[in-house]
Amino acid sequence: MNRWTECFLALICGGLFGAGLALSGMTDPANIIGFLDITGRWNPQLVFVLVAAVGTAIVGFRLLHTRSRPFFASKFHWPEASFIGGRLISGAVIFGIGWGLYGYCPGPALASLVYGQSHTVIFVVSMLAGMQLFQLLPGKRAPANLSEAQCTADRR
Repeated sequence: MNRWTECFLALICGGLFGAGLALSGMTDPANIIGFLDITGRWNPQLVFVLVAAVGTAIVGFRLLHTRSRPFFASKFHWPEASFIGGRLISGAVIFGIGWGLYGYCPGPALASLVYGQSHTVIFVVSMLAGMQLFQLLPGKRAPANLSEAQCTADRR
């Protein structure tokens, strides 16, 4: 598959993902904060989004495991790591705190950029700056096997 086809498929998938986030209300921080506020004015609307997402993932992964290879690649790239350690747990806690405080996580924040709201732009710029700062910390570089060069080499 050539690079243009890959980019076109990525654009289609990203567009569908963003549209799904917008239609489900995940791009509205008030919905997220209302859903996470279980002791106050809880908004159960996103339970349906959660059930639909988990159900789709279960069915999708079961179907994928019946195939020998993906539709548009030579092989599957399943996660190899299974260790749950301090870095994963601390990252999940930081992610959850940020999500609960502001109501955005990376996907919905990027999808919300199309609304052109300044607070969303500030959030995304801050998120990207935080990611870059993390990469500058000693011993905190992403593993080499996750680099763009490796991903590109795996696709060949």
